[in-house]
Amino acid sequence: MRCTITAVVFVLTIPALALAQAPSGEQVYRQHCAGCHEGKMPRMPSRDALRTLTPEHVETALSSFTMRRQGAALNLAERRAVAEFVTGRPTGSYRAPLEIIPKSAYCTNPAPASDSGASWNGFNGNALNTRFQPAAAAGLSPTAVPRLKLKWAFGFPGVSASGSQVTVVGNRAYVGSRNGLVYALDATSGCIVWTFEADAGVRSTPVVGGTGALRAVYFGDANASAYALDMNGRLKWKTKIDTHADAMITGAVAFNAGRVYVPAASLEEGTAAIPSYECCTFRGSVSALDAATGKVIWKTYTIADAPQKTTKTATGVQHWGPSGGGVWSTPVLDVERNRMFISVGDNYSAPATPTSDAIMALAIDTGKILWTRQATPGDAWNVACIEPDAGSHAHCPGTPGPDYDFASAPVLATVNGRRLILAGQKSGMLYAINPDTGEFAWKTQVGDGGILGGIEWGFAVDGQRAYVSLSSALEKKAGEAGGIAAINLADGTIKWRTPPSADTCGGRTGCSTGQPAAVTAIPGMVFSASLDGHLRGYEAETGQVVFDTDTAKEFPTVNGVKASGGSMNGPGSTIVNGTLFVSSGYGSLGFMPGNVLLAFSVDGK
Repeated sequence: MRCTITAVVFVLTIPALALAQAPSGEQVYRQHCAGCHEGKMPRMPSRDALRTLTPEHVETALSSFTMRRQGAALNLAERRAVAEFVTGRPTGSYRAPLEIIPKSAYCTNPAPASDSGASWNGFNGNALNTRFQPAAAAGLSPTAVPRLKLKWAFGFPGVSASGSQVTVVGNRAYVGSRNGLVYALDATSGCIVWTFEADAGVRSTPVVGGTGALRAVYFGDANASAYALDMNGRLKWKTKIDTHADAMITGAVAFNAGRVYVPAASLEEGTAAIPSYECCTFRGSVSALDAATGKVIWKTYTIADAPQKTTKTATGVQHWGPSGGGVWSTPVLDVERNRMFISVGDNYSAPATPTSDAIMALAIDTGKILWTRQATPGDAWNVACIEPDAGSHAHCPGTPGPDYDFASAPVLATVNGRRLILAGQKSGMLYAINPDTGEFAWKTQVGDGGILGGIEWGFAVDGQRAYVSLSSALEKKAGEAGGIAAINLADGTIKWRTPPSADTCGGRTGCSTGQPAAVTAIPGMVFSASLDGHLRGYEAETGQVVFDTDTAKEFPTVNGVKASGGSMNGPGSTIVNGTLFVSSGYGSLGFMPGNVLLAFSVDGK
C-alpha cells in the first residue's frame, strides 16, 4: 500500500553499538548508513539527495515514520549527529521543533475551550464518515467560494509533510504533525493555545469526545500508542495498542459512550524490501479502550490466525504468514444496531486470507466479527514486489496481488430510505454494501487502479451522490493522473466526470496531477486537492471548476515558522463557520515537500 512504500526511503542496517556521549555524525553514518545509501539497496537516496534535506527532517524520519524501525537502534544524540552530517550542516545546528517556534506565536490570553457552535470533528467530520458539512455549519455558500482568499498560514516546524486532518470544535482547531507535535490553535487567528509532544509522529486526526471528566482530545501516533489529553493539553493516559515494531495508528479514533475505538496499521509492507528481514508478522486490528483510563476492553484482529513460519528465501531468511490486513482509517459506528464497519488492507505475505481487501462488520460491544465482504481475493503484496533487484525481491509473494487494499474509511449513508455502506478501493472501484448482510448492492468502476491508483484517502457523500477523486500518481504522467466524478447513490451510475487538470507541473520534481487526498463537500460545492499543490472547488451539480488556488509556494506565517506548500495528500479540507482549513506538503515518496496549514475565508476576512 502506498503509505508503506515510505518505509524504504531511508534504511539503516546493523543494530547500534554504544557510542560516546558526543557522537560523531560521520562515524554513525559510516557504521550504520553507508551500506545502504552508498550501496545497492533499492530506492535509497544518495548522499547528494540527503544534503537537500534539513537535519530536522532526517531526525523526524529516524524517530517517527519512514526510518522509525532503523532509528530505534540510535539514541537521540546519535540521530541528531547523523542528521547534521548527512545534510551537511554544522554540529549543533539541529533545533528541536518547539525551539523553532517563537514565543510570539502563542496566544496572549486564550479563552477557555468552547464547545458551542459548528464543528468538524475527526478525519471525516461526523459520525457517519461522510465528509459532508451542512450549510449552517459550513457558513460558506457556493456563490462565495470564488472569493476565498488566504486568511492566515501556520508553519509546522521541522517537517516536510503535512500531518493530520484539522479538527475544529468550538473556538479551537486541533492538528497533529509528522514529528509528534499536536497543536491546539485559536480557530480565528491561528495563534497557539497549547502544544503536546507525542512519542512519535501524528497522522491520526485529533478527536474531541466525552463530557465532564471524560472530555478529552483523543488520537494515535506512529508508534501505535493512543492518547487522551485534557482540554488544556495535559496527558490523561497513553496506551500502546500493538507491540509490533512497525505498528502505527494512522486513522482517527471513533468515540462513543465512554469508549474509544482505535484502528491499527503498519509500515511492515515497506520493511519487507530489506532482504535480511523475516517477512511478515504484523496483523491489523481494532481495539476498544475505556475512555476514562485507556484500558483495553477488547481487541479484534483482522486476520484470525497468528503468523507462522512458512518458506525460506534462497539465502535462508525465514518467511512468515499470514500477515497484513492493516486498518488505515477510522471506523464508522451504527450505534442503534450495535455495529462497527471497518475497511481492511492487503496481505503482506502468503498465504492470502479471506479478510484482506475487505469491508468488515463487528459488534460494537464485543468486537465479534459479524460478516466480511472481500473485494479482491488473493492480494498478498509488499514493496519488494516492485524492486527488480533479486535480493530485495526475495520477500515478494510467489503470486503477488495488485495492492488493491482499502485506505478510505467506510461511509454509512441512507438514500431513498435504504441504508448503504459505501467503500472506495485502490482498484478504482466504489462499492455499495448492504450493512445488514454484507452483500453488494452495486459497484462502479470509477477509474484505474494501482499502487498509488484508484480511490485513496476518502470521498464525500451528500444525500444523493458520492464525490470520488482518483490518484494514479505512479501509474500515469502529469495531466493524465487524477480527476473526480460524482456517482448516484441510488444505482451507482456516474452523474458527471471531470478529467484531471492540464499539466500544471511544468517539469517540477515530485509533481503530479493525481488527486489522492480526501474530498470534502458542502451543499452545492466539492473540494479536492492534488499532488500538484492545487486545491480546487467543483460545482456539485456539474463538476465545473469554479475555484483553483496553487499552494505550492512560500507563505508568511502567523507563528513565525518558515513554511511553504507542496503536494497535497491524505487529509482534505475542513470547512467550519466560513473558514476553509487545509494542509499542504507531502515530501514522502519523492513528492513535493511542504509544511503549512492554510486558512481561507471570503475575501480573507
